[in-house]
Amino acid sequence: MNIQPRVEIIPGPPARLAVHRWGDAAAPAVLMNHSILASSAMWEEQARLLASRGLQVLCVDGRGHGQSEAPPPPYRIEDLAADNVRVLDALGIARAHFVGLSLGGMTGFGLGIHHGDRLLSLCICDARADTPAAMRGMWDERMALARAQGCASLATATLERWFGAAFLARQSAAVRSLAQAIGHTQVDGFVGSAQAIQGLDYLPRVGEIRVPTTFIVGANDGPLPQAMRDLQALVPGARIEVIADAGHLPNVEQPQAFNAALLRHFAPLELSRS
Repeated sequence: MNIQPRVEIIPGPPARLAVHRWGDAAAPAVLMNHSILASSAMWEEQARLLASRGLQVLCVDGRGHGQSEAPPPPYRIEDLAADNVRVLDALGIARAHFVGLSLGGMTGFGLGIHHGDRLLSLCICDARADTPAAMRGMWDERMALARAQGCASLATATLERWFGAAFLARQSAAVRSLAQAIGHTQVDGFVGSAQAIQGLDYLPRVGEIRVPTTFIVGANDGPLPQAMRDLQALVPGARIEVIADAGHLPNVEQPQAFNAALLRHFAPLELSRS
């Protein structure tokens, strides 16, 4: 099935956002948010899959990423969540499913807590709900490097954290695409998003989420598998899927296993709802 996206530009303020829209505009919607330093292109395989199953898929380029503008930082996670609400409002969509990974998953917590009335479900991948003090300093170092040398200077270290040396050695097209996305990320967009991560503090409130929720995490993603098991225990009715032999971007590293987990998230839901 040859399904191609069309790009919708959502006007500002605070910035114009690019949304890559797949599938039937009358179908139930799925919002997808990507990792910091990536773009909506990281979701292409999953967007094509969900569109082939009768959903419309809205892959949002975050501020300063992909084709979206970068307003001046700082940003808060609440701002990034509000960007998704602005997309829904502009496209006339009352409620949507949401899938987010890393920064996108953090944004999903914000949506679930502050905008639960706009959601049909949540699928949060490889994301924390808080940023411990010990982790904040590393973002200061990365922001300083990006300001001095541009975001391309972050590519090698970022890809190694996401995947590890063995996967990178394969030189896959997906990795080349991500390296390009990192280099094209606007410095203001990266800095603002990193500052949003530094301020992340949703852990005390995740129990307020009341929509069907699935957590997906790569088994090799450092402390995140345990952190997400802990989150599962806090969100009423939440499920968790751990993807074997995968790191921070399991949708890229193990797409078949990730796609199966994603479809299991949607299987019990009434996809005809809107």
